[in-house]
Amino acid sequence: MELKKIALNDIHEKLGAKMVGFAGYNMPVRYTSDLEEHMQVREKAGVFDVSHMGEFMVTGPNALALIQKVTSNDASKLYDGKAQYSCLMNIVGGIVDDLLVYRFNEEKYLLVVNASNIKKDWEWINKNNDVNAELENISDQTSLFAVQGPQAMDVLQKLTDVDLKEMGFYTFKVGEFAGEDGIIISATGYTGSGGFEIYVPNEKALAVWKAIFEAGKDKDIRPVGLAARDTLRLEMGFCLYGNDIDDTTTPLEAGLGWITKLKKGEFLGSQKLAEQKLAGVERKLIGFILADRGIPRSHYTIKNEAGEKIGEVTSGTISPMTKKGMGMGYLKTDYAQADTDIFIEVRNKLLRAKVTKPPFVKL
Repeated sequence: MELKKIALNDIHEKLGAKMVGFAGYNMPVRYTSDLEEHMQVREKAGVFDVSHMGEFMVTGPNALALIQKVTSNDASKLYDGKAQYSCLMNIVGGIVDDLLVYRFNEEKYLLVVNASNIKKDWEWINKNNDVNAELENISDQTSLFAVQGPQAMDVLQKLTDVDLKEMGFYTFKVGEFAGEDGIIISATGYTGSGGFEIYVPNEKALAVWKAIFEAGKDKDIRPVGLAARDTLRLEMGFCLYGNDIDDTTTPLEAGLGWITKLKKGEFLGSQKLAEQKLAGVERKLIGFILADRGIPRSHYTIKNEAGEKIGEVTSGTISPMTKKGMGMGYLKTDYAQADTDIFIEVRNKLLRAKVTKPPFVKL
């Protein structure tokens, strides 16, 4: 199947990016080296083109009712200009996707979903739209730039009159940016290093991209690929759909109880989640840091001291900041307490690790 191309595909190729197929899109995985790009975001500022993400508009008098039905968090708590992290739920309490919900006003919302799930999410939301909310899939018309790092605010402030330092985490503004009207400036991100995400119509993407790099010249701003995005999110312990969460994992198992509001009323899977909360979960998503040298990888077996299987790694790598192996995985609840010794099976060797609550680095 031919890969889809994001609006600035040719720009990334000219910049020398290594392009790979990801979620059906031709995407830049790196420009220089994974370590260099990781540290660029931690120490300065980097720009990710994540235009493969999906965007759905939900509008009309019943927009909120539909969002409340299909998601785990309580979107009634949102106010104009506020964003929320949530889960799209199935009827058995599993996670169809994790997503962001943006409220523009009481009858206008934006849902931002993972690229790999655009088709699945769109069909699922439509299937459950028995309240006649108006839905529009604007994914193919929208570009998204994540400008992340401690210097991101200084760079972006040059391009807008919106007071970025006054914006709280998970708030957004619609305004002029880089000379273009109607741009969404969102104080969100997936790196832990702070910054903003800029939603741009495709036809304005190139002008905005160029303006960001022109504004960031004195800060040595650079493009960053998906590989560094993965190590950055892992140091924070942020979930990646398809690795750490999926249709078979519940938010309560995944440590996402904080975005699971059972008191808001009935929603898809809420009855199953209420039952699970009462009974207690049998497994939990935990973080761990290796004491021994090695690289933990997805699907590696986790064992106890007796050599019995007690879980499985879902994500793992070497932390560029600490140079230690780190990861996440599901463990039987008895072993999920912080500081518990566990063992990761790497090439027939058992490497000692300790259950550790993320984030794995303190910024």
